Amino acid sequence: MNIKFFNANKANSIKKLEIVLNKRKLKQQNNSKVVKNLLLNVKKYGDNALIKYEKKFSKVKTSSKKIKFTNNEVNKISKKIDNKLKKSIDIAFTRIKYFHSKQKFSSFKFRDKFKNELSYKYSPIEKVGVYVPGGTASYPSTVLMNCIPALVAGVKNIFLTTPALGTSVNPAIIYAAKKCGVKEIYKIGGAHSIAAFTYGTKTFKKVDKIVGPGNAFVATAKKEVFGEVGIDMVAGPSEVSIVADKHSNASWIASDLIAQAEHDIFAQSILITNSRDLIKSVNQNLKSQLKSLPKKSIASKSLKNFGLAIYAKTNKKISEVVNTISPEHLEINFLKSEDILKRIKNVGSIFLGKFSPEAMGDYIAGPNHVLPTSGSAKFSSGLSVNDFLKRHSLIKITKTGIERLGPSVINLSQHENLEGHARSVKIRLKKDF
Repeated sequence: MNIKFFNANKANSIKKLEIVLNKRKLKQQNNSKVVKNLLLNVKKYGDNALIKYEKKFSKVKTSSKKIKFTNNEVNKISKKIDNKLKKSIDIAFTRIKYFHSKQKFSSFKFRDKFKNELSYKYSPIEKVGVYVPGGTASYPSTVLMNCIPALVAGVKNIFLTTPALGTSVNPAIIYAAKKCGVKEIYKIGGAHSIAAFTYGTKTFKKVDKIVGPGNAFVATAKKEVFGEVGIDMVAGPSEVSIVADKHSNASWIASDLIAQAEHDIFAQSILITNSRDLIKSVNQNLKSQLKSLPKKSIASKSLKNFGLAIYAKTNKKISEVVNTISPEHLEINFLKSEDILKRIKNVGSIFLGKFSPEAMGDYIAGPNHVLPTSGSAKFSSGLSVNDFLKRHSLIKITKTGIERLGPSVINLSQHENLEGHARSVKIRLKKDF
């Protein structure tokens, strides 16, 4: 398999690259009409709508109306986890929690020269809903990455949902959720569970913020309910860009491109290099490695439709290409990476050196794997403790403070034709209207 070649050294190459990247965004379907109808039905009919949609979309045949795991079920299922997997989850939990504990913000307070007291304080969101896709094929890493920052922030009520109505659930999901102190676990997936978290039902708790990845319908639902609840981000399919040179191991580079491509047929794997020989070698390795890949069909479609090998001669051009792509994940597998690294501005997470494949970040390194996609790294960042904290400013003005600063407020508010604002200061200064 040869991924598409793109020459970034030609005139107007960056504009042409933007066109290529936008084609992928356009191919992702718009589900807003279907999702809006679904949201309204869940709001109106609650649990009954959830059961109806779950049976329809998950294609399960069940008469069960129990859409929440009991404490007994949670305890039983979590004990079924394989010991090796349990140990790996424990290691990941410790590392992720330690990294995120370093992100805590400090409140502050000060007095200015007029003895006005100004302060800024943080408080955790009260209720958070975590969406975990996939049922039996779901991911304990998703649980850890979404719950741990909330846990560190001090969120007292974390609720989680994953498709499991009338079917078995991956014990690793339940074990990870229990370890993260999740209060309640529901058995519903899809866009309808986003509606349930937004409006609340007889069973589902209404939350203040929803986090977690999902398919296009889930992403659309999160976009639609934003404003009624907070959301982490509207995430698209996963991406990796790999900056490499002639010294890079082509076999390793190919394996990292494939690792990203196996996520989704819309995932995007991009090689950026100053070596044409490396591109040839990587293409040869892609062909041989895909043969034995369990998810060969998905990875092949992703690489064929959206994979790119970008040839860029200079460090400046390489950096320009990266900043244009604004990738979710960036691997820098370059002999002298310092010059490129200092030029990179738009990226979700950076992996430095040949022993730092993106897969390490997905599971166990410590930083969060919930990252901006589809170019949104130009203006946003990965999930952090800060996403679960509200920030409040406190203002206490003294008599001297309003006497000294009030006249400027009067001038500004009158300039903006807001006389009511001016009067609320004047009345305290005993000035005539």
